[in-house]
Amino acid sequence: QVQLVESGGGLVQAGGSLRLSCAASGRTFSSYAMGWFRQAPGKEREFVAVINWRGDNTYYGDSVKGRFTISRDNAKFTVYLQMNSLKPEDTAVYYCAARFGGLGFSEEEYEYWGQGTQVTVSS
Repeated sequence: QVQLVESGGGLVQAGGSLRLSCAASGRTFSSYAMGWFRQAPGKEREFVAVINWRGDNTYYGDSVKGRFTISRDNAKFTVYLQMNSLKPEDTAVYYCAARFGGLGFSEEEYEYWGQGTQVTVSS
């Protein structure tokens, strides 16, 4: 069982930066690939980024590539999402998720989810 708690969301102006954190409980955190997804009002949940259990393999959604960076610290049971050059279209609730084993790119592949943190980017 893995429990996930996101933090770090808030209101930021376009062009600004935020760093989201996702704290995990459970002794087997390092066995899980960790992903970030987001959901804007009226839209489907969207893949943002994923990192493998070692932290040496990452993938990003096209809309965030080059602006967002996912990382993890297995000693701290935490995964991060550094978001730079934020745009109003990045406004969404951001969720972290855990998947036992390899990388996953769709929400159906993830077993555990956090409650989400709101990110609002003003123009």
